[in-house]
Order: sequence, then structure tokens, then C-alpha cells
Amino acid sequence: MAVSDPTLEVELDLLRTGARFIIGCDEVGRGALAGPVAVGFAAVDASVQPLPPGLRDSKMLSEPRRELLAPVAVAWATFSAVGLASAAEVDELGIIACLGLAGKRALAELYAQGVDVAGSIVLLDGSDDWLNKALVTPLNVVTRIKADRDCGSVAAASVIAKVHRDRLMIAAHEETPGYGWVSNKGYGSAAHMSAIDLLGPSPLHRKSWLKISA
Repeated sequence: MAVSDPTLEVELDLLRTGARFIIGCDEVGRGALAGPVAVGFAAVDASVQPLPPGLRDSKMLSEPRRELLAPVAVAWATFSAVGLASAAEVDELGIIACLGLAGKRALAELYAQGVDVAGSIVLLDGSDDWLNKALVTPLNVVTRIKADRDCGSVAAASVIAKVHRDRLMIAAHEETPGYGWVSNKGYGSAAHMSAIDLLGPSPLHRKSWLKISA
């Protein structure tokens, strides 16, 4: 099996502990200079079906493949949600707090869909539990490095969140076409940096980050 092929081994092990759902969690847009940061969730329960063919970490997929797989991932997951925190909120609160804020918003969406969030386990990519830092009542969060690569629910969350955020940036190109959002999605490409020098920052830019990167 190639290293890029995720499985459901971790999720099934966690479900055996009695959790109602395993909620795969990944963030997108953390390192961008413009646009929101997004947190995606893909919740699965004991009825989870085998992973759809080709589903893997969004970073390992081309943009056309992500576009094809995002609706497949949504259909595969029992429930899914994406939460956002804006560039202005990143400037005001900082990126870690905004990861938590976006996560809270996505959790609220899952809760509204009927997910027993408190009785579930959140499987979070990485080593830092930034989600519980934003919550008054802590959840059962399991952090795992490379979970987006190895765990199917987290891979699904990454694709769902990535496509959601990319579509927002592509739509923003209609209003502010000079920055090349269609191609760079708010990340700091050479052309993007040149556009900032020429045009100045847009309302979508994280102003505090531009000072750091200047």
C-alpha cells in the first residue's frame, strides 16, 4: 500500500471505544496571506463504508481531482461541515485562535445536523489541540501527526474544506481580479506578491501577515 493511501483503521479502533461518531478534522488556508482559514469536519459512525477510490489528503490531489472528489467525500461521510474565520478575524485574534473559531463554527453546524458532538471523538490532524483551546466545554480530541495522509475521515475533511475555500477565493476573483486568486487561492506566490506591491492590500488580505512577510 502506498503511503498516500489512507485507511479507516484508526477510526474503527476509536469507534470500538464506544464513541458515537469519529469526526475527522483538518484545516485549510492556515498559511495563506489572504482569505479565510477553513476547518473541515467529516463525521463517520459504525455504519461507515469503505473509502471512495482515490480519496486522500487534499495536498496530494490535483485541483480537478479535488473538485471531483469533494462531493464524493460529502456523500461518503455520515455528516460533514466547514467553518470559516475571516482575514479580519485573523488580524484581530491571531491564526491559532481563528483555527479554534472556525472549528467552533463547524461544530455548531454538525450539532445542528444532529451529531452528538459531546459523545464523539474528534480526530485532529497535527500535534496541537487548537480546537479545545477555543471551547468552554472540552471535547474528546485525539491529535495525530499525518492524520490527513493516514486516516480516511481526516482526508475527507481536508478535501471538503479545501474545495470549499478554493471556491470562495475563485469567486472573490470576480471582484478583485488583480491578485490572481484563481491560481494562488490567497497564498504568497511571486505574482501575488507583485500584485500587492502594485495594488496594495485588498479587504481579503491578512494585513498583519503582510507586515511580517515584507
